[in-house]
Amino acid sequence: MTDVLATVRLAGAAQGFNWLPVFVADEQGIFARHGLRIEYLRMGSVDKATAAVREGEADVALTPPEGAIQNAVEGGGLRLIAANSVRLPMSLVATPKIAEIAQLRGARIGTSSLTEGTAIYTRWMLERDGLEYPRDYEFVLAGVHTARWDALRSGEIDCAPQPAPWSFLAEREGFHLIGEVNDVIPEIIFAAAVAESGWLDRNAAAAGALVAALAEAHAFVNDPRNDGVSVPIYQRITTPDEPELAERGFRYTRDMGMWPRGARIPRAAFEASLDAMVASGLLSKAAREPADRVLETRFGNNTDGGR
Repeated sequence: MTDVLATVRLAGAAQGFNWLPVFVADEQGIFARHGLRIEYLRMGSVDKATAAVREGEADVALTPPEGAIQNAVEGGGLRLIAANSVRLPMSLVATPKIAEIAQLRGARIGTSSLTEGTAIYTRWMLERDGLEYPRDYEFVLAGVHTARWDALRSGEIDCAPQPAPWSFLAEREGFHLIGEVNDVIPEIIFAAAVAESGWLDRNAAAAGALVAALAEAHAFVNDPRNDGVSVPIYQRITTPDEPELAERGFRYTRDMGMWPRGARIPRAAFEASLDAMVASGLLSKAAREPADRVLETRFGNNTDGGR
């Protein structure tokens, strides 16, 4: 075991299904072999995870990239050092009274943020079906996926994007899956490792070790020979009392390529994130090129190079 190089304060919203490689890295000793000790910070929302890094309360966050992209365009120091996930194993889950996207006019749609992640994907999807926000529906800040599931069951909201295996659970309980996000957005940065440039300058060795450890963990999770380790951890962090749903959700998620090789950020996924931000009015077309400054490439995070 390598001597401890650094303790990294790692923040996230719910630390759920997409964190599988992180927990594998912890439990399989991958972080330890790279000289890292991880301190987990659960922030409760993606906005708060991004803010924790910006304000120095956390060293790195695994969170949607939009907040970091906006910060970098505005001259801030937030940077993307690796990809956590680049596919969206999500369905639009609607209450039994709603059978198709067209019926979402006037609906209350649950999301975890208005400026990052689920709201952006949902707006992009619904615009393709002629529904515009806020003219045709409203967003409700219902929290992360587990809280959204509670809100769906209670009738607080009419629809929400839900990841596998919760989407499968909802379908089993009579809710309707009215759209697959991956069919509309096949590749996008769902979550990235976000750090602040000053911290990266002071802790380059630790940051490099973290990216290397995540890359090793991604390779482990993506190898079917390791399913005997990966599936039980996935079940524990998703649906601990539903082993069949957990295994189905894991294979669905893994097989679509959610966890990228080398924890790298594919150019196509980054461009899709920018497209979604522009379509949602969160980024101007003129800001697309300056947005590249958010990519911290010294750790080999971008597989495709420049434009």
